[in-house]
Amino acid sequence: MNKKSKINIKDHSVSKEKFDLIYNEELDMYSTNPIPQNIEKYYLSENYISHTDSKKGAVEKLYQLVKSYMLKKKLKLISNYSITGSLLDIGAGTGDFLKIAKNEGWEVEGIEPSEIARTHAATKDLSLNADESGLGEQTFDVITMWHVLEHVPDLQKQMNWLAKHLDKNGTLIIAVPNFNSYDAKAYKEFWAAWDVPRHLHHFSAKSINELFSKNGFEVIDQKPLIFDSFYVSLLSEKYKGSQLKFIPAFINGLRSNLKANRSGEYSSLIYVLKRINLDK
Repeated sequence: MNKKSKINIKDHSVSKEKFDLIYNEELDMYSTNPIPQNIEKYYLSENYISHTDSKKGAVEKLYQLVKSYMLKKKLKLISNYSITGSLLDIGAGTGDFLKIAKNEGWEVEGIEPSEIARTHAATKDLSLNADESGLGEQTFDVITMWHVLEHVPDLQKQMNWLAKHLDKNGTLIIAVPNFNSYDAKAYKEFWAAWDVPRHLHHFSAKSINELFSKNGFEVIDQKPLIFDSFYVSLLSEKYKGSQLKFIPAFINGLRSNLKANRSGEYSSLIYVLKRINLDK
């Protein structure tokens, strides 16, 4: 996909409305325009499975299966950078990640705007905050945002908050889709990870590095989310109206990972960040 100054993308999963993506060449980043004032209504769908524990269809069952496997992988990743302590998950969904972290001895807090998702989390003995106001001046050893930063309306405000609430020796984990991946280029306007208008920002590795370095953070490690290329390809095939969507989705997901093994441009990437050491 060429880096056009503007791309028109359809909301395939909920409203069927179209939105523009505006390109910022300096940051190598797209932004959704316009941002709906009543953005909440675009999340009110059974199709938005990260706010439910749905296992109704094949796609939902696959999503939940992969999610269960990845929860342990995510916790193992965090343990490479931080010993057990306080952990905040922003955009905690139905609380599965926090539940497994709590079981491993972490002191957990979560933020989740969706009342539906918070209700599901409550059945797992987790009380999630609706927003950041309930946390006061508390700081955390680890803050995670798993596929959440792309949903945040005000990026600068969010980064200011993260800088204030992450311990000085803390670890920040950000996971976002990567529009420079092969699957993004292959599916173009049907690429499911555009997910407008819920995704307000669309990142590359350059944009993450640039944005956070300006706010006192440095990326110390970068990891792929291997399964995302398959899941995103499956949804993208669905949006294209493919009849045999599992076969081409698997082929494109595999091809995306193989190409990314050389280029580093995986469908989704995890960025591990620390505060910039000004004494260097």
